[in-house]
Amino acid sequence: MARKIDHEHVPFAMPEKAHSLVQEWRNLTFMHWEVEPQNLAPHIPKGLEIDLFEGKAYVGAIPFEMRNVRPRLLPSLPGVSTFPEFNIRTYVKKNGIPGVLFLTLDAQSRVTCWHAPRSYGLPYRYAKCSLKITDKEYAWKSRRSSDGVILEGKCKLKGEQRQAEKDSLEYFLFERYSLYTEHKKKLHMAYTLHKPWTFQDGEVEIVENTLTESFNLNIDVMKPQYIHASKGVYVHTWSIEEVNQ
Repeated sequence: MARKIDHEHVPFAMPEKAHSLVQEWRNLTFMHWEVEPQNLAPHIPKGLEIDLFEGKAYVGAIPFEMRNVRPRLLPSLPGVSTFPEFNIRTYVKKNGIPGVLFLTLDAQSRVTCWHAPRSYGLPYRYAKCSLKITDKEYAWKSRRSSDGVILEGKCKLKGEQRQAEKDSLEYFLFERYSLYTEHKKKLHMAYTLHKPWTFQDGEVEIVENTLTESFNLNIDVMKPQYIHASKGVYVHTWSIEEVNQ
């Protein structure tokens, strides 16, 4: 049975209906860059507004493990429900609700890469991925099968674990409880729910990053400006619903 998650910390109303999926996001490295809004604009679906923090837009590259992904009333499946994922994301808003927009979700799951684009419009692409996790370091590598783009490096965990203070950059980057996607040429969103993020600082050494480079954002993809790491969260997600334009 899915665990209950309180939602008092979410800055907008959550759906009254039950969530559809349960999952865990584990052992995450968060790398972020400031990016000019005009460089992001070609990747933003019509009807969405780029969300800014103190006038600046951001893009993130996040390697991590999706764990125990399953429908709410069903068990997870060995070999299907847990897999590495490397996503590139940015931050948007619509009708006053801030959320995440994924530019790509590269994952080592053929089931997810087939199903999610067709059912949700999420831009999953199959990649060979590896994660090596220790208490002090996360090492990661992905290589997309279709065109060979790569994200490879490691993150050294530093400092004390903490949660984001309201109105801080970390709060802007982490405390997002919805995602947006374009599905069948229409804008959709889905709610996500988890406890507030607990994270710490990180220091990365990137070997190669043609994954982020492929979006032509005019940033130094080898030198993220903000680096964090997190053990992760347990998550409920809802089905997508069409957004009123």
